[in-house]
Amino acid sequence: MRFRDLCKAIPDVSQKMLTSTLRELEADDLIKRTAYPEVPSRVEYELTERGQSLIPLLNQLVDWSLENMEAIVKHRKEYSL
Repeated sequence: MRFRDLCKAIPDVSQKMLTSTLRELEADDLIKRTAYPEVPSRVEYELTERGQSLIPLLNQLVDWSLENMEAIVKHRKEYSL
């Protein structure tokens, strides 16, 4: 994905925070950054093999969240009474 597409896909993140997070993910070998010598400049990001290995785990986390969200929200409301 291109940087601007990532910004659009994550609307509540600042460019500074997104840049910082992308640099950390690149340092951890979870994403690969490719800069193209064009005008205007173009930078694309893609998951590395290690990054792709996280997808099944993230899907499990999403599934768990969807299965438990109603109970969590209910408990949160009861807790704050």
